[in-house]
Amino acid sequence: MSRFSFILSSVVIIIVVALVALSFVNTEKPPVTVEKAMLNEAQAK
Repeated sequence: MSRFSFILSSVVIIIVVALVALSFVNTEKPPVTVEKAMLNEAQAK
């Protein structure tokens, strides 16, 4: 059971680190332009 809790806690830590990294990337590049580009691609199709 301790091994399962260790794996679960490590997965949670990895998810938190990934979310923090994504938030840093979003602050560097404004997400509005990305959303506009995706909308333009959707309208083109």
